[in-house]
Amino acid sequence: MTDTAFGTFFLPGPTEVRASILRAMLGPMLPHRSPEFEAIYARIQVGLKPILRTSRPVYVLAASATGLMEAAVRATPPGPVLCCVNGAFSSRFSEITKSTGHDAEVYEVEWGQTFALKEVERRLKSRQFVAVTVVHSETTTGVLSDVRAIGELAHRYGAPILVDSVTGCGGAPLETDAWGLDFVLTGSQKAFALPPGLAFGVASESFLELAKSAPVRGRYLDIVELDQWALKNQTPATPALSLMYALDTQVADIHREGIDARWARHHAMMRMTHDWVAAMGAEGTPLGILAVEGYRSPTVTVVTLPTGITGPRVVAGLKARGFVIASGYGKLKDTTVRIGHMGDHDTTGLANCLAALRDVIRGA
Repeated sequence: MTDTAFGTFFLPGPTEVRASILRAMLGPMLPHRSPEFEAIYARIQVGLKPILRTSRPVYVLAASATGLMEAAVRATPPGPVLCCVNGAFSSRFSEITKSTGHDAEVYEVEWGQTFALKEVERRLKSRQFVAVTVVHSETTTGVLSDVRAIGELAHRYGAPILVDSVTGCGGAPLETDAWGLDFVLTGSQKAFALPPGLAFGVASESFLELAKSAPVRGRYLDIVELDQWALKNQTPATPALSLMYALDTQVADIHREGIDARWARHHAMMRMTHDWVAAMGAEGTPLGILAVEGYRSPTVTVVTLPTGITGPRVVAGLKARGFVIASGYGKLKDTTVRIGHMGDHDTTGLANCLAALRDVIRGA
């Protein structure tokens, strides 16, 4: 197995995984209550903290990121929660909030848009919320929301902010500690360029203290217990050891690249994709970008298609040429395609994908 075939899979998650990372998963089984496992976990912590820009323990859970969405809400004491919704995954956050018995007040904007800070503040003024939920990078729309500004408003009115950064963390600037984010969650299969199956989360000290008074934290998703075990370089339940080997290898590679350089590489791929959309338009093919200007994710771009060309048709045509992207999500399935320019991809590989996509769309 070599890395020579890498560079054709541009789905917005799961993303393409290098062969060297897959090989790392072949490490031996060992007791997870052992010094050997604790050494692996400790190395992973050293690697994860700079990526999430935190000094706090980073929880590693054998689950999808949805598990930590639920963990965040279960750690929130009873009371109303302001849920900022601008796509399918922020909507999932709100539905999880409702399912755990919280009073979810949904502030929803059109897909492709972000949140008006004045409206966020108006709602925060209107009642005392126990938390605010928001998605940093909305995978369904390619919108990057200003979680720093929303968090500052939430804190001004006494509410912690819970952030889903599944397609943000590792690819878009995110400062957990410096921005005062109370809970940040992400998944292994996006900008981390790992196989699916791990979720990463970090809680502020103040949110962790608040969580201790939450009555329905459960067991597997209890961030208080996750924190206690993380301080011992352990997980409370059996870890996904093979995935931990992959994570150990990848965080070391990310450290060698540097998180600032990784952010810059993702920004360059975003810029290339945007320039490609503009060039297609100049050549007579009216493509567009769904996300509003100024709030576009560096990890995923949702491209709007001309009338008469459908997302599934474009995806199938591109697959025949050896590249994989996604059609639009949910109600956007027929009118858009999604390009996941994240993880270990670079502009050279992306240029090949975009050249093939150009031919497919022009021939559609």
